[in-house]
Amino acid sequence: MVTQPNRSPGASMSRMVGNALRMTVGTLASRVLGLVREMITAAVFGATRQLDSFYVAYTLANLARQLLAEGALSAAFVPVFTRVLRDRGMDRAARLARQASAVLIGCTLVAVILGILSSGQLVSLMAPGFSPEERAHTARVTAALFPFLFFMSTAALAMGVLNSLDRFFVPAVAPALSNLVFILSVWVWYPKVTVWHLVAAVMMGGASQMALQWVWSYRCGVPLAPERPDLEDPDLKRMLKLFLPYAAGLSLNQLNPVISRMLASFLESGAISALNYADRVLQLPLGLFVVATSQAVLPMLSRIDPEDVASFRDFLRDALRFNLLVVLPVSVGLVLFARPTVHLLFYRGAFGPWALEATSGALRMYGLGLVFMSCNSVIMRALYARGMARAAMGVTGVTVVSNLVLGAVLMRFMSYSGLALGTSLAFLLASIAGGLAISRRMGLPLGLLDLRWAVRQGLPLLALTVTLGAYGGFLGYPYQGGVGARVGWFVLCGVLAVVSYFGCAALVGLEELRLLRRSGGRREMR
Repeated sequence: MVTQPNRSPGASMSRMVGNALRMTVGTLASRVLGLVREMITAAVFGATRQLDSFYVAYTLANLARQLLAEGALSAAFVPVFTRVLRDRGMDRAARLARQASAVLIGCTLVAVILGILSSGQLVSLMAPGFSPEERAHTARVTAALFPFLFFMSTAALAMGVLNSLDRFFVPAVAPALSNLVFILSVWVWYPKVTVWHLVAAVMMGGASQMALQWVWSYRCGVPLAPERPDLEDPDLKRMLKLFLPYAAGLSLNQLNPVISRMLASFLESGAISALNYADRVLQLPLGLFVVATSQAVLPMLSRIDPEDVASFRDFLRDALRFNLLVVLPVSVGLVLFARPTVHLLFYRGAFGPWALEATSGALRMYGLGLVFMSCNSVIMRALYARGMARAAMGVTGVTVVSNLVLGAVLMRFMSYSGLALGTSLAFLLASIAGGLAISRRMGLPLGLLDLRWAVRQGLPLLALTVTLGAYGGFLGYPYQGGVGARVGWFVLCGVLAVVSYFGCAALVGLEELRLLRRSGGRREMR
């Protein structure tokens, strides 16, 4: 059993940064293993139509997971659970979690059955450019993958409970176990690996991820064995009331990867795989910094008194600035060194020159949008914490419509890179819309981009850009060198980046850097 976390009205940015750092450490293992997983897949399959079929099926299963579990469930469950825990104690909160478990399992089983029965129609919508034979094969793979939703949904509930209890490390590291199971499975089956082996590896990884978090939730005093839901329970009713509009909004949001892959299916073979590889690289900084901060922000914003608008605004502004402190230099690095990054990670086996150029172009365009994806992720959590379901749905609608229009236009001139750029610009528009919506509700401007902060943040970014530009110009990436030379080039690049960026940030007295120093190294892993 654990004691309740401190619920003082004044939410602490230092505490949020500490939580985000714990998530970052756990997520690092997961994202690195995820990259290893993609490197192995790339070496075995390359960028082929066979792998395109698997990624279409995997995307559809993930869409359902993110909609039902990690999206709407987290948005609806965490604020309610956090406030019940704060106001009514652990026993009442644990009962709410058990009832939510029963509701979630029931909804998930229905979703799995519907997904299996409609797999053919879903594939036709997502990959209209596939031939009839390719669509039929992809539909069979999709049907086989849909039970993955059950494991991920139940894992997401445990993650929500653990995050609300300020236990961030285990939920962050759990996907690493899933990736490790996938890697070991492919290694055992190599060289006779087929798409069906990948399906089995995904399922086993999902089961391991769920089991770890359920066991940890039990150890923290919240067993998640389902309890018959009392539909008159006001807390459960409140959660369900939030769930439906959030699910509707997130169902729109999950159209973004569908749109990109649908449009990419009209391009040359391998375009979907190239976008997936680029997205996988992008997921490393997204998971390490953006998702970590966003997950830490939601329970802490939910603890702030709804009437204390100024504290909410200040906390949100500082969270956004802390996110930008880390994301801006990563974005610069991805744009400048997209091709060397893809070469180091994937250029081997069946992954040839065409795949290198295609993935590099897409990654460069995704890198431009990393900042906007970061801001949008935090702003959406703020909307959830304030119960602004309609506004969240509207912001999501902006993302989807702009992604479709911009992607369709830009792909005519830039092919798959245009699809990635369209996604980046869509998140820019969504961030603006979300910021305006929450400012209007609070009656206060966010005050994110005041001149003093912009100068203090801009100077380190300028120092970084000049340093990396000079490094790439004078000491080019050793494409023909061995693995040691290539890794060494990136290590030296990282050292120069850290020294130039954070050194300049320290000189100008950037407040977010002081928060990072105060929070780092003094909080235990939980």
